Amino acid sequence: MKTYAYAAMAPERPLAPFSFERRALRGNDVAIEILYCGVCHSDLHTARNDWSWTNYPVVVGHEIVGRVLQVGPDVTRHKVGDHVAVGTMVDSCQHCDQCHKGEEQLCREGNTQTFGGVDRISGEPTMGGYAKHIVVREEFVLRVPEGMDLAKAGPLLCAGATTYSPLRVWNVGPGSRVGVIGMGGLGHMAIKLAVALGASVTVLSRSASKESDATELGADHFLISSDNTAMDKAASSFDLIIDTVPTKHDLTPYLPLLDVDGTLCIVGQIGPLDEINSLPLLLGRRRVAGSAIAGIAQTQEMLDFCARKNVLPEVEMIRIDQINEAYERLERSDVRYRFVIDMATLTEPQTEAA
Repeated sequence: MKTYAYAAMAPERPLAPFSFERRALRGNDVAIEILYCGVCHSDLHTARNDWSWTNYPVVVGHEIVGRVLQVGPDVTRHKVGDHVAVGTMVDSCQHCDQCHKGEEQLCREGNTQTFGGVDRISGEPTMGGYAKHIVVREEFVLRVPEGMDLAKAGPLLCAGATTYSPLRVWNVGPGSRVGVIGMGGLGHMAIKLAVALGASVTVLSRSASKESDATELGADHFLISSDNTAMDKAASSFDLIIDTVPTKHDLTPYLPLLDVDGTLCIVGQIGPLDEINSLPLLLGRRRVAGSAIAGIAQTQEMLDFCARKNVLPEVEMIRIDQINEAYERLERSDVRYRFVIDMATLTEPQTEAA
């Protein structure tokens, strides 16, 4: 299938129009016309090769919402015309213990990422959602619930799934006390989802500047982490803290905030963290954990939950030709709280006449 996209060709170059070939449909494949694609920090890091593993050219984007165009002869879960979604992975081994448990993100052989991965059969690089079309194995194509706003659904596939998963793993519900560090794309979804699950939610921030925003998102309390008196008073007051900060930082000030057997779960930073003091961990039987995305079943559960509770991200819609400006703004944290690309603005690149 011939398609077109915006691609990164080198770390220092802006994203630009790019034509390429999607694989022909296999028996269990679904071909999708992409309608909307959210913009994740991972897109920016990959395009800029911040993690030193990018192979170029690369088409990023893993918060994909679209319409089924064609299905392979063995597909039973989706039909032409269905509204569907694709998140951060498009395949896994399907036979290990984690895949059998519906935890494909923890596949023993490694899941296949939506972009920057390698197709398990052909060996070709996977290309993501800043494109007109995508072809995905049916088990990794999610159903968009009836009535959900398609233009806002994309960020649920990454920011939503990434924050919903620890909330479910640590059994958050009525009576739970949840703290959220950071209030960007991930953080604002953590707030909304924890509130919808019935928890008491506190936003932790270095200054009071975001307090009104936190209240608008549904948070019950706001704690200024630079206020030592307030932090001391909040000791042992959380069952779970979700840390969405995407840069290197010190966890130590937050550890005493956890109650006995409480957990601080890192979902934002990929890479080194500042050295921590283990004393609060030992004295309170506290934990530091990590979590990344969710399995397919849990992601579908999250989509259905968001539809029932009317939980949607706050988004700013952009054209595909605004993506480089959006990246610059993303680096400045100048977005509330997620960019979404209207893929109707992507047009086929013009070829020069011979």
